[in-house]
Amino acid sequence: MSQFYFDIWDGEALVLDEEGLDLASRRAAEIEAALSLADIAKQLEPLASCDGVAINVRDASGPVLRATFVYETVQRAD
Repeated sequence: MSQFYFDIWDGEALVLDEEGLDLASRRAAEIEAALSLADIAKQLEPLASCDGVAINVRDASGPVLRATFVYETVQRAD
């Protein structure tokens, strides 16, 4: 088991995870990050302006991965 920390970037501020989660593998951390990101994305206002949301995962050695959710409005030339 390894301790993984999930820091959340909301487009404006970084919230550091001080507690972390004890997970079996890096793959388990990837899944946790993806599920957490989906939960955060569900709570976003549909038309809110945002540069995206990210979860930066780290362990005792440093950064492990970054999961991002980005959305943008497409302007059509009609």
